[in-house]
Amino acid sequence: MIRLVYLGYYFKKLDWEKHNKFIQFASELTSKPKAVLFVLSIFNSIKYNISILEYYQFRFFQKARKEKSSYAGTGFMFEYQKKMNPSKFRKYFIDKRLFLETFSKLVRHQYASLDELRGNQSLAESILSNSSGKIVIKRNDGQCGVGVDVINSTQLNPFSFVELMKNTGNDLAEEFIVQHPALMALSPSGLNTVRIFTQLTESGKVDIIGCRLRITINSIVDNLAAGNIAAAIDPVTGRLSGPGVYSDITKKNVLVHPITGIELLNFQVPFWSDILTLVEEAALTVPECKSIGWDIAVTEYGPELLEGNHDWCKLVWQLPVEAGLKEILVKYL
Repeated sequence: MIRLVYLGYYFKKLDWEKHNKFIQFASELTSKPKAVLFVLSIFNSIKYNISILEYYQFRFFQKARKEKSSYAGTGFMFEYQKKMNPSKFRKYFIDKRLFLETFSKLVRHQYASLDELRGNQSLAESILSNSSGKIVIKRNDGQCGVGVDVINSTQLNPFSFVELMKNTGNDLAEEFIVQHPALMALSPSGLNTVRIFTQLTESGKVDIIGCRLRITINSIVDNLAAGNIAAAIDPVTGRLSGPGVYSDITKKNVLVHPITGIELLNFQVPFWSDILTLVEEAALTVPECKSIGWDIAVTEYGPELLEGNHDWCKLVWQLPVEAGLKEILVKYL
């Protein structure tokens, strides 16, 4: 019964434009009528606890039953993360300002809420005068990079700064982070971040269950939903171990960045051992939440923590390795 409820939710939230694009592609690829694929997507959604779009993103239209069973879809992840990350402690990850305060030892850049900026001119001046000459404004409760904007701070004063945030509906400002030169060469359009998934065991040990590099493609944000790519990172060496993949199934995997031409395979993420140390400390800071996807920026001075996601993305986790990873999570239940 619960999966029928999930199915109703999937249809309510379905991006029909994306769905129609994917079903057309799958129909042309498999020679199956779209009506057949549509029915199969519903059947698979119920049977394998996945969303309608995930039927296409996981390429279930090309997979055998056993392989389908290995994927962690939206329904499974909702149930898993609900168990691992109790609702009373999720505030530390939902509220971006509270997150930055809670994990302040692992954060290097300046930040301030709209309320703080209203009453503190010197704080506003300090953020505006940061060495990058830019600021990032966003919603404190924003998701998936929606509404994030990068502003030239040299053209603002404390008053116009506050007015800009009010007029755009943003309530959190942060110093623009200048990424490591190697990552800037890879893709200069936006901040390329490391996503590491951690799981706390019953004994309090931090298990790393996946490492990815989210790479921008002519975008100021690095989310897959914005048309960017993600690649798997070898957790031991910190080198990229596979191609860059899109969540758009109509686009092919890439071995070189489509804009800069930099080769992805074996690209070395800087400060890898420091990143692993940072993530382990982060994972132990709010131990009540046991399964978190961490976003890390890497500068020429080392890594710093950006965000923690209690409802981390199963696409970024599974698509870059082109495999279902549900069994990794099942052993923690």
